[in-house]
Amino acid sequence: MLRSQLSRNLLRYKSFPNPTRHALIPIRNCSNHVHPQTRRTSTLTDFDVIPTEKRTVTLEMMLENNQLWSTKMTQHRPNFFKELATSQDPEVLWIGCADSRVPSNSIVGLLPGEVFTHRNIANLVVHTDLSLLSVLQYAVDVLKVKHIVVCGHYGCGGVITAMGHRQVGIIDNWLRHIKDIYDANVEKIEALPEGKPREDFLCELNVFNSVQNVVNTSIVQNAWARGQEIDVHGWCYQLEDGKLRDLGLCISDMSEVHDIYKVFRSRKGATTGH
Repeated sequence: MLRSQLSRNLLRYKSFPNPTRHALIPIRNCSNHVHPQTRRTSTLTDFDVIPTEKRTVTLEMMLENNQLWSTKMTQHRPNFFKELATSQDPEVLWIGCADSRVPSNSIVGLLPGEVFTHRNIANLVVHTDLSLLSVLQYAVDVLKVKHIVVCGHYGCGGVITAMGHRQVGIIDNWLRHIKDIYDANVEKIEALPEGKPREDFLCELNVFNSVQNVVNTSIVQNAWARGQEIDVHGWCYQLEDGKLRDLGLCISDMSEVHDIYKVFRSRKGATTGH
């Protein structure tokens, strides 16, 4: 109930967190807009038997599990690994948190080769992160993905740490980006009760900010200018029930990018360069 209220608040504000405090951008839901070629079913990749209690993981267990998994996959699809070795053809780029509880393929039930993934602390998209930008460019320009999903999760340790004042280490510099989001939206955040409501809201704002930063890149904008279809989505994962929440955000063209970030200014498509 409370989380639904937080999501409604986001949609009502219709604003992306931005250190300038003034940026407004329209929000629309295109969760039902799926490219025809992406409508396919997949097979869950996990073992049939799920452990009933927490277990101690060892390297030996990992190697044994790999052998079992490989054998099982080959039994179901004899040519699976041979086909996978020749190429990959994912239709989704997943930008998520490095948290071990939020593995992209597992929570959406997709196989190896179906999701191209980048993960970091708190699913941040930062303009100067060459690792992320390299993944983004490869996904867009080479793999031709059709969807980019920025997925955060409620209870994110990075977000919660950024809300406090405790020094952790070098990660403090990375989390400063989330502090910027908090500062840009301080009135909205502090209008909510302390604790989990504020934490959850900031988790959602962080996703919104990362979605904005994705579409602000020349990589995505150049792809749109070429006529390439790419939708950028914002989702949040709930650790308590293992379910994804669509935040009702989807950007699919230049009309929803703030003017200052557009690399194409004229109607003829002349680029300003980046």
